[in-house]
Amino acid sequence: MIDRLLTGATLWLLWIIRRIISLDRRAYMVLSAGAFQPLLARIGMLRAHAVYLKAKDCCPAYRDFLASEGVRKGRWKLSDLPITTKENYVKKYSLVDRCYYGRLPSKGVVIDESSGSSGVPNNWVRSAEEREDVKRILQLNYQLIYRDSGCILLNCFALGPWATGMNVSMSLVDVGILKSIGPDQKKLENSLALFGVDYRYLVFGYPPFIKSFVDTTHLDLKKYRMDLIVGGEGISEPLRGHLLQYFQTVISSYGASDLEINIGVETALTINLRRICMKDRELSQALFGREMPPMIFQYNALDYIVETTAAGELVFTIGRQTSAAPKLRYNLRDMGGVMTYAQLREKLASHGIDVFDLATPQSRFPILFVYGRSDLTVPFYGAKVYPTDVEEIINADPDLVRQINSFQISTYEDDAIDRRLTICLETVKNLPSPLAPLEKLHELIFAGLCRVNQDFREVSKMFDSRCVEIRVCDFETGPFKARDIRVKNRYVAQ
Repeated sequence: MIDRLLTGATLWLLWIIRRIISLDRRAYMVLSAGAFQPLLARIGMLRAHAVYLKAKDCCPAYRDFLASEGVRKGRWKLSDLPITTKENYVKKYSLVDRCYYGRLPSKGVVIDESSGSSGVPNNWVRSAEEREDVKRILQLNYQLIYRDSGCILLNCFALGPWATGMNVSMSLVDVGILKSIGPDQKKLENSLALFGVDYRYLVFGYPPFIKSFVDTTHLDLKKYRMDLIVGGEGISEPLRGHLLQYFQTVISSYGASDLEINIGVETALTINLRRICMKDRELSQALFGREMPPMIFQYNALDYIVETTAAGELVFTIGRQTSAAPKLRYNLRDMGGVMTYAQLREKLASHGIDVFDLATPQSRFPILFVYGRSDLTVPFYGAKVYPTDVEEIINADPDLVRQINSFQISTYEDDAIDRRLTICLETVKNLPSPLAPLEKLHELIFAGLCRVNQDFREVSKMFDSRCVEIRVCDFETGPFKARDIRVKNRYVAQ
């Protein structure tokens, strides 16, 4: 009891200090200094402990979950607590039972829905307090990066019940001139035409949607002053380069409807680090365990504790007691890892690279790197083929980047019980030029998989290249028919 009272008093004092710091971007930047990082990590763990104490006493679902997993009362070590997933927790318990006190908060509640990219959509409850917390951090990030007033914010994320679009609109309505468009290319084009070239624009959207827009719009986008924030899925460096023809900056934000948006954000440091890893595959292997560099972000250890399982999956804990429902050791099924800024600096130095040559100024917040969903990969002869592998191949080719709208990957066994990998390509709506012959496409994509995925390169010795099949579909035909533009593309056939 005394331990709980001391923890509560300490966290209350820290909450007051954090609220004061979060009111000013210059004060908030103090938190990113190197000297504060060990302290932030310790406070983050203290906050997680408080969430655990509240959850085991006040959340019916989590209390039952601990009992079913055989967790002893009074036991506390975060890494010893059982991992929660959609399968063993979210789908097992009702939405209400996953809330504190087994009920929805009486007011200020927003219920978000996931995109359903890995199956049936799930619902998530947000309290007024946690939405306010996310709002402050989003506004701080906006001020730190763009330092502009009077900017027109064009939100092209899916609206309605989906988490990202509505949270962006609710959080940033106070910092600029906001227009919530949704993923509608014609409305985006009309909005830019309406306001004209005299404003600065900040556009939000899914990478494939933005790519399709810049490739098909009738506007001369180079006359506009625009910045871009993407989310919902990763972005390849070739696609970033393609979009930088039209936007002054292209920054990706990492989050999930299961948890919250904007957990991590790209910085000049992480973008430049990824670019040098694209050129130096040995460096990427040394830093991240794969020759193909992942998405790289920085995050605040005061708010989030990020762990990595033995299988390389990321596990998140949000240290906020004011949430409607606790989020303790939740496995998103995203593959990746974390390292401190100091560890990154040391590893780079061992390869003769000074971290300060990558960007100035720099945040010392820890590094979060993400490859993509482990349950959205395709196994093939022991190798995992990621959608990001195919995306990299398409976007790195000057013709395919303008010809291909989307793709799906799948595997099956043929009549001879041989495993086959199928990559189905969807052409853009108005194909600007004919695709290369199917044989040439096969050669390009097979060689590309060998280039970007070292596991595939190794196992390619085990099978005939004809085991990889390339199929082409016209726009919105075949598996791409009846696509819901409000949600993310489905890259793995169900």
